[in-house]
Amino acid sequence: MAGIFNDESGFGQRNESFHVLDSLERLGEPAWFRLGDKDLATHVLRAELLRSGSTLTNATLELCRRFGIRSRVLPMSDQPVRTRCITERGTYSLQEYFVRERLSPVLKAIEFEGLESASMTTEVKSALAAAELIVIGPSNPLISIDPILHVLGADLVPDRTTAVSPIVGGAALKGPTVEMMRALGFDATPLEVARRYREVSSRFALDQRDREYEPAIAQLGYRVLVCDTVMWDGGRSLAEALVG
Repeated sequence: MAGIFNDESGFGQRNESFHVLDSLERLGEPAWFRLGDKDLATHVLRAELLRSGSTLTNATLELCRRFGIRSRVLPMSDQPVRTRCITERGTYSLQEYFVRERLSPVLKAIEFEGLESASMTTEVKSALAAAELIVIGPSNPLISIDPILHVLGADLVPDRTTAVSPIVGGAALKGPTVEMMRALGFDATPLEVARRYREVSSRFALDQRDREYEPAIAQLGYRVLVCDTVMWDGGRSLAEALVG
């Protein structure tokens, strides 16, 4: 959103350096999580804002202001919620499991520490009430969307909500969505994703390559929108299809 994302690596910022991490590694500290200097600066600022008493919502809005982001970005809650991956070799944080362990231990379960005490912010509640269209984006339904729905679900109006499939042609748009779903015993298909969202959404955006799932998804009660969901052009065609 700030126009600084590193599209080549798929993470971090463009023209990044790693002097801080390299120095920590020389001092004998773990350096497997490759955060660049620019990202670390952002984390330092956010940590200082939170330490000074800012809520996560206000800290996020302040970072948006400093990065020149005009959109209003809101976290689901001001309370911390941490993802724990339960595997055959023990419990890992999401970063440890994804980056350090490279998803090698077999995943057995996912837990969200702090989720039961997390509450929706007044800012999110107001935004949901005012929204004409709510879109559940094509993120990992297990680790990205599920905790958000747990906190916000009661305030989502199905008639105003559209879910976009994160699985296209048998593969995830990004990340290990397919692998995680299969490890936990779910079918890694748009139909399975549609089943997960049927209580909070009335429309489901399905990619053209997965048109075969349209009848089964429609039987769940959805209005199915078949379109090109892969955002090659920055999302313009998908956005136009959702609004239309």
